[in-house]
Amino acid sequence: MQVAPGAVHLPGWLPPERQAALVGRCRAWASGPGGMRHHAMPRGGRMSVAMTSLGWFWEPFSYARTLPGGGPVPPFPDELGELAARAVEAAYGAPPADGAPPYDIALVNFYGADARMGMHQDRDEAALEPVVSLSLGDTCVFRFGNTETRTRPYTDVELRSGDLFVFGGPSRLAYHGVPRTRPGTAPPGAGLEGRLNITLRASGLPADGP
Repeated sequence: MQVAPGAVHLPGWLPPERQAALVGRCRAWASGPGGMRHHAMPRGGRMSVAMTSLGWFWEPFSYARTLPGGGPVPPFPDELGELAARAVEAAYGAPPADGAPPYDIALVNFYGADARMGMHQDRDEAALEPVVSLSLGDTCVFRFGNTETRTRPYTDVELRSGDLFVFGGPSRLAYHGVPRTRPGTAPPGAGLEGRLNITLRASGLPADGP
């Protein structure tokens, strides 16, 4: 279903067994050296969503090749690069173009019952390849807006476990956020309380750092 030009929602794209496997992989990634972090925001406050980074370390509003305090960022898994290519093809009918910047960033976000994500743009990358978003666990309300303002017009989309959302082209810099989740809605087979969101991006940055 097209939500806006270049923004596509594919409900139930990931089968249940793949969802459960990814939940297990997310737990392993979160237990690595990057950990799960509630980032401090420049204007004060702390994100209610916990995050771990693969490939590049993200903090508001930049990327780095090293973790705070030193040490390399955990590598971007090949399986997620393959998943991103499949997702783009599923959304648009064609895989990423030859020569396009590779997907090399994964941000794994965990939403507890009270976690929210304010309206923002994904604009810290040097490339503008489509953003690939995979939902696991609890259902959320995903607010997808416009490229000019955090306010209306926007569309609220319900994202359930296994759903795919891809946004690129004219919607690549659209504001978006998660105003609420629906605790206790995760399917029993997911093995998860809360919501996981895996966001895959192409940095467009040189391999040795920005």
